[in-house]
Amino acid sequence: MVPLAWLAVFFAWPVATLVTRIGPVRVDAGVVWFTLWQAVVSTALTLAAGIVPAYVLARFEFPMRRLVLATATVPFMLPTVVVGAAFLALLPDRLHASATAIIVAHVYFNVAVVVRLVGSMWALIPHDLTDAARTLGATQRQVAREVVLPLLRPGIASAAVVTFLFSFTSYGVVTLLGGPSRPTVEAEIVRRATQLGDVEGAVALSMLQVVLLATVVALSSRLQRRSTQRLSGAPLRRRPRTRLDRRIVRTVAVGTAAVMCTPVAALVLRSMWTSDGLSLTAWRTLGGNGRRPGASTGVDPAAAVTASLGIAAVATSISLVVGVLGAFAVSVTRRRRTSPLDVGLMLPLGTSAVTVGLGMLITFDRAPVDWRDEWWLVPVGHSLIAVPFVVRSILPVVRRVPATHLDAAATLGATPLRGWWEVVARRSTRAVAVAAGLSAAISLGEFGATTFLTRTGRETMPVVIARLLGRAGDIPRAQAFAMATVLFAVTAAIVVVADREESRHVSG
Repeated sequence: MVPLAWLAVFFAWPVATLVTRIGPVRVDAGVVWFTLWQAVVSTALTLAAGIVPAYVLARFEFPMRRLVLATATVPFMLPTVVVGAAFLALLPDRLHASATAIIVAHVYFNVAVVVRLVGSMWALIPHDLTDAARTLGATQRQVAREVVLPLLRPGIASAAVVTFLFSFTSYGVVTLLGGPSRPTVEAEIVRRATQLGDVEGAVALSMLQVVLLATVVALSSRLQRRSTQRLSGAPLRRRPRTRLDRRIVRTVAVGTAAVMCTPVAALVLRSMWTSDGLSLTAWRTLGGNGRRPGASTGVDPAAAVTASLGIAAVATSISLVVGVLGAFAVSVTRRRRTSPLDVGLMLPLGTSAVTVGLGMLITFDRAPVDWRDEWWLVPVGHSLIAVPFVVRSILPVVRRVPATHLDAAATLGATPLRGWWEVVARRSTRAVAVAAGLSAAISLGEFGATTFLTRTGRETMPVVIARLLGRAGDIPRAQAFAMATVLFAVTAAIVVVADREESRHVSG
């Protein structure tokens, strides 16, 4: 009942309110067209950039492999404002406010999707299968086209869909790198609602976006079902055996690490760079030294850090309560068909964060639910985005617990609650820890919904980073880069620790 009530009040009700508030809107075809083509180009280039790292990391076992995999994966979990700030620091000024900057950042952000989804399937293809094809006279190109590609097609399709969805609904990257001259549908929704006061028009665009995304997901799911190939078993990796294999592995490992680390290095450097040369002024003001740090820019970086940490703690607590109860409730059904609750808990993941924030803003704006100024509304919005990840982290672990173990505990005299605690809950502690880390990382970097829900004096780090980057002067921009560096370090540490704990649990 707790997950159902949470979904009904904070997701279903706001979405229903959006539907009833749809008004006439003049859709700018240029905005829709730019949103569409940049997402398509970003998807194509991401697949091209990620296929070689996916192959090497899936097929070969080599020293530092897990480090290279983590390096390639971390960008996907980074806050979008961090990615945007990193490419502002890296790219020359002539590429700022350009489609090129947006697409390059999207490729950087989404390469991990290809590495994970395609690589996980590639690792299951038996080496004997490809070796047999070569023995029968097939060239390397024929093996790739006739043997490997058909088996990888579902993974490639999934990676393409996920990349397209993230590129189509991108907000933080587009806001920082595109600016007013390169708006997407997501950015236009925010502009209409916050700057023009056209709430009905913003709602109409939100619903148009939801329909377009639902159509893409439905079509891709149908195509994926038609091309699905069954692969099972443990990953089949082997050490590089030929000189060419070793050269490919070294090149990909070094190249991947260099490409993924370069934007972050530029971010750190720019946080210490002013017109007078290297300086730690931005870092000192972040810590609160001096009177009213950031007062000249209208924001307080030190207060933003404190606010983000507090909101992340509350959002993580809400996400764990709802997600853990939801995962346990779904697992109890033990049905072959997908549980309606399971589908409901995943729905926020298929809705953009901007739409979630807009729905909550216009729903909870009048008595008796005038909650717009309540401090807890922001962490609740963050929890909507984090709960699907919590459920997906915990549910597989809970479902692996045999029902006979609970029966055995009851036979030995345990009460139902004691048996559940000892058999199910204790086995899920590591998964819960992983879910807590992911929830905290998501909350710290959330920008879309926060744009609508945040209030003056309680701005989070992503909001302050965006505002500082919009100010003139070296110090505000250096402060923005410094805060983005802090946000990167915290998020990356959480993701790496969570990934390590998840790997230990799986291997155990």
